[in-house]
Amino acid sequence: MSREDASLFFRVISRQYEKASTILSLNKSFVDWGEVFADPVLATAILDRRLHHATTLNIKGESYRLKEKRCAGLLGASQNRKPETHLTEEEMFAELTTEDR
Repeated sequence: MSREDASLFFRVISRQYEKASTILSLNKSFVDWGEVFADPVLATAILDRRLHHATTLNIKGESYRLKEKRCAGLLGASQNRKPETHLTEEEMFAELTTEDR
């Protein structure tokens, strides 16, 4: 995502902050948001607003789409997912902010 796109997304999130509910479905862990938004500081600000008063659900396991592709032989062994690292909210923010230093 470009910095301009990330900035626009941040503006949307900021305007909704404590005014409206939002559901986000992502296949990236919080520690990867710095890369996604090309700016760890902006990613931390977005996460701060999204996680305040939030309920997060971490669904473990392979998606049904990947499972079907694997069963059909469309994915090779080299395309297996790497295991996710499960961190506390504080550890996630610490990793995001330390990457910027």
